[in-house]
Amino acid sequence: MPACLCLRQLLGCVLTEGEMRSSVCIWLIFCAVTAGSSGTLNRSDEFRFASYYGDHMVLQRAPERAVVWGYATNGTEVEIFLIGPHSKQVNYTPIIHGIWKMTLDAVQAGGPYNLTAVKRGGAAAKIMLTDILFGDVWLCGGQSNMAFTLAQVNNATEELALAFKFPNVRIFQAALEQSSVELLDLPRVQVPWSRPTPEILGGKDFTHFSALCWLFGRYLYETLNYPIGLVESCWGGTPVETWSSPRALHMCGIKTSESSHLWKQMWANSVLWNAMIHPLLNMTIKGAIWYQGESNTAYDRAKYSCTFPTLIDDWRMAFHRGSEGQTAQDFPFGFVQLCAYRKNVKDGFPEIRWHQTADYGFVPNARMKKTFMAVTIDLPDETSPWGSIHPQDKQDMAFRLVQGARAVAYEEKGVFFQGPLLSTVLMNQTFLNVTFNQRVKATLSNNTFEICCSKERKPCDEGSAWFAAPMQEQGSNYVLVSVATCPNNVTALRYAWSDWPCAFKACPIYSADGVLPAPPFTINLIKQLT
Repeated sequence: MPACLCLRQLLGCVLTEGEMRSSVCIWLIFCAVTAGSSGTLNRSDEFRFASYYGDHMVLQRAPERAVVWGYATNGTEVEIFLIGPHSKQVNYTPIIHGIWKMTLDAVQAGGPYNLTAVKRGGAAAKIMLTDILFGDVWLCGGQSNMAFTLAQVNNATEELALAFKFPNVRIFQAALEQSSVELLDLPRVQVPWSRPTPEILGGKDFTHFSALCWLFGRYLYETLNYPIGLVESCWGGTPVETWSSPRALHMCGIKTSESSHLWKQMWANSVLWNAMIHPLLNMTIKGAIWYQGESNTAYDRAKYSCTFPTLIDDWRMAFHRGSEGQTAQDFPFGFVQLCAYRKNVKDGFPEIRWHQTADYGFVPNARMKKTFMAVTIDLPDETSPWGSIHPQDKQDMAFRLVQGARAVAYEEKGVFFQGPLLSTVLMNQTFLNVTFNQRVKATLSNNTFEICCSKERKPCDEGSAWFAAPMQEQGSNYVLVSVATCPNNVTALRYAWSDWPCAFKACPIYSADGVLPAPPFTINLIKQLT
C-alpha cells in the first residue's frame, strides 16, 4: 500500500485525490517520522495516549464506537483493555510510524471504566486512564462568545455553585495554538478532561472553559440523563476562514495564501483548522455547536453564505473519515445566530445572520441539512461589561440550542425549536398579509417590518430605499403590515433587518407561548406584482 494511503488510514488524514501526489506523500511521511515539538507527530520513543485522552474523559457511546490512539516505539504492538461495570474488552493493534490506533467495540452509556494500554515487545510498558465514561461527545467551536466563561454570565455565582451537581458532564479545552500545516495532535491542552468545578468553569475571562458549551451540555444532560463530554476549541476575534481547511476555502473561491485583516489583527487562513481542529479528527463525536460570525461582518461578508455551510460539510466529512467512519457523516451541527451589537449602526450583522442560514432564513434547509439554530436577535445586552457584542445571557442561548438538538440530533417528537417562520405574503394596495407557519404571539410595532419602495418593478439592491411598514393588525398566525409609506411599487419585504432589531425579549413576533422569536427574513415580492 502506498505510504500516503497507509498514513491516511492510520492517522485519519483527509486528502483529496488531487492532494495525493508524490510530494504530498513524501511530506506526510517526513512529518510522521521526523516531526518534533511542533505536535505534528513525534515521540516515537514514548508510550502514551494522544494529548486529548485522559482520566475522567467521555468517549462516544453506542451505537458509535470510540477511537483511541497514541504513540509508541515502532515494531511492537499495543494491547488495549477496557474494564468496567458491564464489559471487558481486549484488543490488539500494531504500531506503525510511531502510531497505534484502535476502534473499540460499542459501549452503552455509563461507567466508570478503566482504559489500559500495554505495549508488548521491547521494553514493555503500561498506561492506564481511569474514571472513563461513555456518553455523547459534543465539540464547541467559534470565537469570543463561545469563549465567554461562566463567571461572566448573568447570575454567575448561582451558576458556578451548580457545577458539583453535574459530575457526569465532563469538560476538555484545547489551548490556543496556530499552525501553517495540519497537525496530528494538539500542541497543548488548556483544560485536560475534568469533572466540573467552580474554579474550572469560572476561570479567567474568555480564556477558560466556555459558558455556552457548559450550559448546553448541562441542559442536555438534564434531558438525556447520561454522560456528556464537552470539547472546547475556540478563539476570540477569529474569522471563519481560520477554522476552514484549504479544501473548504477552495470550494468558495478563497486562496489558502490569503490573509484576513480584521479588528487590527491579521489571521492566516486555515491556521486554527490546522492546530485546533485537525488534531481532533480521530475523535468520535455526536455533534458540534458553533458561535461565530461577528468577525466576518468586516471581512468576506458576502462569501459567508458559502464559507459557513461549506465548513460544516467539510468538518462532517473530515471527522467521519478520521474516526474510521464512526462519527456520522452528517453529524448534527447547531449554531447561534448573531445577537445585537450597536443601535442605529450598519455593521453588517443582518447580512451575516442571513448568510448563516445559506440565505434561506431558517435551518434545517435544503442546503444545511441536520442543522439547528438559536435565534438571539431579542437578547441584546447594553450593560455587558465586555461590550454589547458579548451578551451575558448565555442561558437562553443554550436553552434554544438544546431545543434544536433535541429535535434535530435526537429526533425527539413534539419539541418546539423554531420560532414562527414566514409562510406566505399576500398583497393589496393597502396591506401586506404576512402569514407564518404556526400560531404567533404578536406585538404591534411601527418599524420592525420594512418595505422596499421602487418606481420600477425590479429587485431591490444596495441603493434601494427602504421604509418602515407599521403593523396594523394581528391574527392567530398572521399580521397585517401597512404599505401606505410607499407611493410606488412595493418590491420587497424584510423583518428585523437591523443590527439591533428589538429590545430584550421584546421582538414583535414570537411563538404562541412567547418563548421563541421569529428569525429575520427578507423576501422579493416582484412576482406578486405581475
